[in-house]
Amino acid sequence: MTSPSAPGSAEDLLAFDREHLWHPYTSMTDPAPVRAVVGASGARLWLSETGAPADAVNVVDGMSSWWSAIHGYRHPRLDQAVKDQVDRFSHVMFGGLTHSPAVTLGRALVELTPEGLDKVFLADSGSVAVEVALKMVLQYQRGAGQPERRRFLTVRGGYHGDTFHPMSVTDPDGGMHSMWRGLLPEHVFAPRPPRLAQRTGSEATDVDDASAGEIDTWAAAFRATAEGHAHELAGIIVEPLLQGAGGMWPYPPACLQVMREVADDLGLLLVFDEIATGFGRTGHLFVSEIVTPDVLCLGKALTGGYMTLAAVVTTDRVARGISASESGVLMHGPTFMGNPLACAVALESLRVLTRSDWTSTVARIGTRLQTGLAPLRDLPGVKDVRTIGAVGIVQLEQRVDVPAATDAAIAAGAWLRPFNDLIYTMPPYVCTDNEVDTIVAAIHAATRASVEATS
Repeated sequence: MTSPSAPGSAEDLLAFDREHLWHPYTSMTDPAPVRAVVGASGARLWLSETGAPADAVNVVDGMSSWWSAIHGYRHPRLDQAVKDQVDRFSHVMFGGLTHSPAVTLGRALVELTPEGLDKVFLADSGSVAVEVALKMVLQYQRGAGQPERRRFLTVRGGYHGDTFHPMSVTDPDGGMHSMWRGLLPEHVFAPRPPRLAQRTGSEATDVDDASAGEIDTWAAAFRATAEGHAHELAGIIVEPLLQGAGGMWPYPPACLQVMREVADDLGLLLVFDEIATGFGRTGHLFVSEIVTPDVLCLGKALTGGYMTLAAVVTTDRVARGISASESGVLMHGPTFMGNPLACAVALESLRVLTRSDWTSTVARIGTRLQTGLAPLRDLPGVKDVRTIGAVGIVQLEQRVDVPAATDAAIAAGAWLRPFNDLIYTMPPYVCTDNEVDTIVAAIHAATRASVEATS
């Protein structure tokens, strides 16, 4: 038995990566190219194609490391929070024990989320949070004496994670998990809500609902689907206001009220998956401020991108219903539940966010994205351009040529990670105006490069 070897040369690092390390949604036998991160600070990354720091290029991170690093990298207050907690203890089990970081974070989440959401489960990833939320709903229905209610209603175009039950409530046709059809539980899918319309000109950061007719038509279809399966449905789960990895699709707030009314009328619990949309990204601290769900899932930006942590926040009514089920307890308990390091940095991230003028920051970024991306609507090969909060999306008529788009974006000064037919950005909130403009220029370059490569 040998001890772990020391890192080799930069070339060896990338060679080992190609031969032995999987990356998200890539082949091990035909791996996609990767770049080594050799440094990070603020909104910027230093990327090297060779792995050597001397070869690195400095780019703006247009992805916030998959929507999590809202405060950027090496934030002094978040760095210090981790260091201080390491000096105390890094991890203890949460079974039979508790600690100040978890209690203080729980108190902060109860204070920040809508009134009535006051029971907190600290999970260890977004996908696990969705697993826990679905389990909460199922146990609640069992506690209510309705174990036959074990299916979920959701909408087309959604995405809720890569573990098994989150995959089952992700769009089975247009989503990423169609190959598992027949193995996953089969749930009920209503039509996707209508696309959110947008204003232009002096009110460029505001959003209008789709036409009343479109909303009414969708609402009727949603209610009819729910009523047709009411006897077997346990709950409704959606990403509120903005669908993320299923298509970056913003939809009208009025649809959330329809979901709330249908849930109440049919005895269902309403779950909002705000793992991508929480912490200000859409212009609301939480979309749940518009309509309050029974169960709220949070993750990604919860720790400012420093550690993996998620939270499921629910009501006293749901907690009592779970306790009335045959187990008498919520049947879930991850090893790293309530990890002290993650809780400590999450608490500091919440302080940094809520003590800043984040609403103006999100509006400023959104205005520059909307203004800067609007000209791409006229480019042949572009199907749609849309923005919401600090999110900018360009949808192409064909799938993105990811290598061509990535190379073009980096040459223009930004890191982007397109997928399917979408080139999009969720910038860190610490981006300056110039850095947002660099991201916009990179999206223009990536769009043109992809269209040319696929035409």
